Amino acid sequence: MANLIKTMLEDGAAYGVCIDGTRIVQRAVNLHGLSPVAAAAMGRTLMGALIMASDIKDDRGDVSVTIQGDGPLGRIIAVANPKGEVRGCVDHPEVMLPPRADGKLDVGGAVGKNGRIAVVRDLGFGEPYVGQSPLVSGEIAEDMAYYYATSQQQPCLLYLGVLVNTDGSILSAGGIGIFPLPGCPEETIRKLELGAPLYSDFTNMLKDSSLLDSIAMAFSGLAYRITQRQDCGYVCNCSRERMERALISIGEAELVQMVEEDHGCEITCHFCGTKYCFTEEELLRLLGEASAKSVG
Repeated sequence: MANLIKTMLEDGAAYGVCIDGTRIVQRAVNLHGLSPVAAAAMGRTLMGALIMASDIKDDRGDVSVTIQGDGPLGRIIAVANPKGEVRGCVDHPEVMLPPRADGKLDVGGAVGKNGRIAVVRDLGFGEPYVGQSPLVSGEIAEDMAYYYATSQQQPCLLYLGVLVNTDGSILSAGGIGIFPLPGCPEETIRKLELGAPLYSDFTNMLKDSSLLDSIAMAFSGLAYRITQRQDCGYVCNCSRERMERALISIGEAELVQMVEEDHGCEITCHFCGTKYCFTEEELLRLLGEASAKSVG
């Protein structure tokens, strides 16, 4: 069943991207052992990256989002592609914070309000586009919306939310982005802005309703049509071959040290936790390839 749906609103004046990321965020929790506030922060980042990647036309492209605040979570990374695949990691997944005064998870406190969001957009051809902007709240959605406005000159309404059960499992996770197109009438923009309370409640809607029904409720009073349905998931593209290339890239001196001191090595993928073990003999083979490259 599709969990990302794109819509065209108000006779082509704006488009929307809506995602039910519940199982994606649950997968991230299972892989990384995320605390509730880490799950909320990383989940919002994963869904935001998927929304960003949905605009790339070439399947070879991807979007890499890095959020670096001064809070205890440290750095959050999410990488998504237009095929609906996303993966991510966070420096300190175990961070626990008391809830805010309103009872909600303190994502802004965990991320920190001082820092930046950096986005690398690889369109699948040419040089990647690199942009960044300062964090405005640490709540992720506001920071991404500010990035859109300042780095891509694209105003948008963006809402990302994760609801966590008392046992740490994910109750629901959802995201909705609305993007006015050039020439969008002011009247349409005002009408879209009036729907903000509904958009901000999108994650709550997903608790009890399907994605399609939640979209219908969120866009109540707006004319829209569905333009794309896509199944998205948490997918890591790591492999032994990729890890071998990474080892070769670190240089001969590092490889020699691994051979002489450790007689092998173990590499853990930051995105999925898969461990790759290399024997001394395998490292010697990679050292030979690294030497050949340096000579060539």
